Amino acid sequence: MRIGELAERAGTTTRALRYYEARGLLPARRDAQGYREYDERDLVLLRQIRTLRDFGFELEETRPFVECLRAGHAEGDACPASREVYRRKLDELDGLIGELVAVRETVAGQLRRAEEARAGLAAEALVPGGPEPVCELGGKKG
Repeated sequence: MRIGELAERAGTTTRALRYYEARGLLPARRDAQGYREYDERDLVLLRQIRTLRDFGFELEETRPFVECLRAGHAEGDACPASREVYRRKLDELDGLIGELVAVRETVAGQLRRAEEARAGLAAEALVPGGPEPVCELGGKKG
């Protein structure tokens, strides 16, 4: 099949295919007229790349999976190098999750503090001689 058909079947662009070819992820075969020529194996490679990219893998991180498929394995993660990329990605994701949990806790604490401060001001406003209420835009009510 030609590059346009492969791009359409893989759900990508011809530009992306040329880029993958330049990066050595997609084989560059040419027919007698010089047109790029692809087969079903190339479609499998592209689907593997696309799936991994959709999961947040960098393009270079897809290389072991592509090489595994090109070596004749039915699945791109059948090789040790692919599984090592999975391990590194899981470590990276665990780190990001930890960072997000810490940020969430900080934001939740800030919200609690702000709500407690707001509740304290509201209670003081009910006390005769307490501070004058202030509107949300910073001016005094009245």
